[in-house]
Amino acid sequence: MPKNSSMGRGMNVVFAVSARQASGNAGATVADVAADLGKDRSQVSRGLKAALQEDFLIRGERRAYALHWGLYADARALTEQRLRTDGLTALEGLVEDTGEGCFLGVLSGDSTVTIGERVPADSKMIGSWIGRPYPAYCSDAGQALLWQATDDEVRTVFSRTEFVKHGPKTPAGVDDFLERLHTARERGYSVVDEEAEPGLYSLAVPIHDFRGEVLAALQVVGPKSRLEPKSAECGAAVVKWGRALEAALTGRSSAV
Repeated sequence: MPKNSSMGRGMNVVFAVSARQASGNAGATVADVAADLGKDRSQVSRGLKAALQEDFLIRGERRAYALHWGLYADARALTEQRLRTDGLTALEGLVEDTGEGCFLGVLSGDSTVTIGERVPADSKMIGSWIGRPYPAYCSDAGQALLWQATDDEVRTVFSRTEFVKHGPKTPAGVDDFLERLHTARERGYSVVDEEAEPGLYSLAVPIHDFRGEVLAALQVVGPKSRLEPKSAECGAAVVKWGRALEAALTGRSSAV
């Protein structure tokens, strides 16, 4: 919308409050927003009051304005909807770049669940992984979905989990999982090498939402014999399409 329209000016103050909160501030006063926008305080005050009346903002301590919780709920619902649509675009692009099966997963308790998949036309995959849970400690998406979790939070997730061996390199316990997670963060994407099952190899990246929190994981999966030799190439592809999907979900720019 035009920035000089009445609605455009009103949304500018909402965006200014949002930017303050994204920077770690609890809220923004009239003076804060006026300084950020370079606008007259009386004009900004009218815009903030109008946004307050429309339930875009709430006002708390020190008469500071913050985003209304309802905006977060609406944005979260829209993001999850777009994850399933824009996610398919990312999956198709990743399949084209890698020639392997590609999947989108989310965390559910101590398991991961596939919500999207695309495979090459010549794939021999039988059935679908959509809706099927798999233990997060050894799944293709597990490390990526716990990307931002602290060590203590990871331990809480797996506090009642038995680390059953699914492949020759399944993590032996939570400390083993954490060591692999730390390595993945340094690399920029996770590599799950025969952890889920013998001969299976995968790479994954976390997908962040508008709040910067991990919402899902994008992964490329295939036989180790074929995928490991092109690990660096596929790693670059999954990072590229992960960033593209994040851009689509958050409205930020990304070149693909």
